[in-house]
Amino acid sequence: MTDANSPTDLPHPRFARMYLRNSETGERRGAAEHRRLLLAGLRGTVVEVGAGSGPNFSHYPATVTEVIAVEPEPTLRAAAETAAADAAIPIRVMPGVAEALPVEDAGIDAAVASLVLCSVPDQQRALAELRRVLRPGGELRFYEHVIPTSQPRRALLQIADHSGIWPWIAGGCHPARDTLAAIQHAGFEIQSYQRIMFAGSPLEPKIPFVIGTALT
Repeated sequence: MTDANSPTDLPHPRFARMYLRNSETGERRGAAEHRRLLLAGLRGTVVEVGAGSGPNFSHYPATVTEVIAVEPEPTLRAAAETAAADAAIPIRVMPGVAEALPVEDAGIDAAVASLVLCSVPDQQRALAELRRVLRPGGELRFYEHVIPTSQPRRALLQIADHSGIWPWIAGGCHPARDTLAAIQHAGFEIQSYQRIMFAGSPLEPKIPFVIGTALT
């Protein structure tokens, strides 16, 4: 549950405005299809962490009974509330952070982490929270970019990350995190994943992403 000392609002208005301006380009270039693959077959109650402006909402299948969408950035959360009102399934948008989810223990059928584990301040704590709220046998669906496996792209992203340049531009995003390994280290059992190279706009470099499923 949410810690009384944990913030639920983390304003990044400059990044939020940039994200809202550019997100439609990324969706047209392939992100919408990635989201469809990410969410296909989900059932029951779902918690989505870092829901952003709600780009996943239109892709949830009718077998989902409710989505609890947690988003700490106020500008993006307001956009998510608008998107939730137009969605075909019930979606409840809430303030909160991934490291202290406003959800009871073991009460959720599935969790969705979509382009958020790169930017949370404490990745292992966020993953521990996802395990806490999932019922036994519940699934984590993840769509995240990950550190490249080959050079020189791996070294270049490590430099961009550790220099602070990329995180400053991209709202705290850390492109050199080994998120697949972190998911396993948190105690999840990865069932399947696919690795893709993707750039959200013509001006961005292509970087590796993974779309997959893990179980508690």
